[in-house]
Amino acid sequence: MQIHTLDKAQLINEVQLGSQLNQAVETGRRADFALMLAMLSPDRLETVPVDTLPATEQTEGDLRAYFELQPPRPLSASESCYENSARQAQAFHDGGMADVRLLSGLSPTALTYPPTGTKGMPEELYHNLSGHERRMLPPKEDVALKASPQDLYLSLVQAKRFAEMSHHFTVSA
Repeated sequence: MQIHTLDKAQLINEVQLGSQLNQAVETGRRADFALMLAMLSPDRLETVPVDTLPATEQTEGDLRAYFELQPPRPLSASESCYENSARQAQAFHDGGMADVRLLSGLSPTALTYPPTGTKGMPEELYHNLSGHERRMLPPKEDVALKASPQDLYLSLVQAKRFAEMSHHFTVSA
């Protein structure tokens, strides 16, 4: 009998079920519980929110200022990061790990320390270049190399043709 009354009800939310949902869970009536859940309306338009949330966008800087947090840890090293890491190393030798953690929290160091003096290239690649190729690199560290796979392919084809021509002329001469 109880199922027939639930079957005809048009439920909007779980408050209308009262304690029947809890009783179905406590007594282990899975079928009644499944029926009651199925009767809950999935349509979000039937329920009207009473409180509207403010539509203010908070930036990361605003949240850091509100919670009085330090600036985020830099991804790549700068001059100050080298000084901070030297201070942390000295603190480790003087006071131990607790001092290092304190300094790391107060002034975080960078996550990566890229090599310097390699024109922004990986160190093993830069040291593999010849002196002529190193002189052909842009003079500034900040300037990224403008290379594309198409340019590389064209350069390789031209180098192959020049090698074939020089080999052909040396063999025929």
